[in-house]
Amino acid sequence: MDVFEDHCWKDVISPEVFEVYKPYQRETYIGKRPVLLAIDLYNLVFEGGAYPVHELVKKHKSTCGVYAYEAIAPIQELIASVRKRHFPIIYTTTETRKESNPDDVRATNLPIKEFAKSSYEIREEFKPLAGDLIIYKERASAFFGTPLIAHLTWLQADTLLVCGESTSGCVRASVVDAYSFGIHPVVIEECCFDRSLISHKINLFDLHHKYADVMHLDEVKGHLDTMD
Repeated sequence: MDVFEDHCWKDVISPEVFEVYKPYQRETYIGKRPVLLAIDLYNLVFEGGAYPVHELVKKHKSTCGVYAYEAIAPIQELIASVRKRHFPIIYTTTETRKESNPDDVRATNLPIKEFAKSSYEIREEFKPLAGDLIIYKERASAFFGTPLIAHLTWLQADTLLVCGESTSGCVRASVVDAYSFGIHPVVIEECCFDRSLISHKINLFDLHHKYADVMHLDEVKGHLDTMD
């Protein structure tokens, strides 16, 4: 298997489809001024614990179950590596302020009942530090209706390292917008998750070929090591 395709989607993509997407193969890279975008790492998607999603969804409609918990350690490792080199970190979460009418503006069509405000606080394992930026968003993309692109422009960011959830939803929407704004997106495979494993794999495959470089955590750390 070619290194470019050495990812989690190998078991769901047919040889014929790999052949169709061969023209997209290229060298992957990280630029000189990366910024980490941690998407929606809030308490809500961890509700119910590290169990299969189908066992939790009746009670916890927004949970990503075991897939969320499997990503905790890799995301912590990624954040630590970025902090070590003093690159900026930007978090996103859902808008909860009453004056923004959050009940009427949602990221997806999932019917939502009221949630405690704490549901949308960043989980303790990834807690933002002084100097980190938190973007409050109302739609799937971290860019839509937010000042994110203004901050990235001010930071002169040339690469957006992306982690968080869900791969098929807010991660995908944000990556496509980053590409459209001319910022190179790098999605870290082990640091993204979804409530559906097949959606996770297919969307990473699609993003990797069209809009982003999907990299393994060790690859990203190796690139960052060269920036010391």
